Amino acid sequence: MSGKAGGHGHGFDSDDARDAAVRRVLWWVLGINGAMFFVEGAAGLLSGSAALQADALDFLGDSLTYGVSLFVVGKSLEWRAGAGLGKGLLMATFGAGVLVATAMRAVTPGAPEAATMGAIGFLALAANVVSAAVLYRFRTGDSNLRSVWLCSRNDAISNLAVLAAAAGVFATATRWPDVAVGLVLAVLELSAAWTILRQAARELREGRAGAA
Repeated sequence: MSGKAGGHGHGFDSDDARDAAVRRVLWWVLGINGAMFFVEGAAGLLSGSAALQADALDFLGDSLTYGVSLFVVGKSLEWRAGAGLGKGLLMATFGAGVLVATAMRAVTPGAPEAATMGAIGFLALAANVVSAAVLYRFRTGDSNLRSVWLCSRNDAISNLAVLAAAAGVFATATRWPDVAVGLVLAVLELSAAWTILRQAARELREGRAGAA
């Protein structure tokens, strides 16, 4: 029996066809997320928005996640579970980083630019909706593919939160809606990391048991 996860539930005739489809999709979302990291990161720094900076870091983490996923496509369950474990740790690290950045923003006077937050938030939402849509059929795969799906799903949710923060900053002329959304994004990232770490650890145990 192959070490790969079967692809029949997603309408593929063979594991090779499934792997080729996965690689095509991952290259697309890698390009989208890499570009958005630079766009949103620059906008976050220029506007002084913790929410945009947090979301930009998420795009960077996703880009690294997709790159690792491309490397392990078609490899054994242990390889893919190991990649899932590494990505879970990376997601946890970024979540902790967002917490620190949000705390720093909370003690920094002044409100971010609501117009920039809104415009970039809409652009980021469009990018993540496209990514989540093309990854949707792989959402129930192994921890490696599931981490990819969760990244895109969380990013789409994050973008809606950024738009809400922009509206809140515009309405109140304070930084607190931005700080609140930064905190929510950090919790969301840490929660997703925990989910992936648990699944990857279970798959590693199963892979080693099967090998034994």
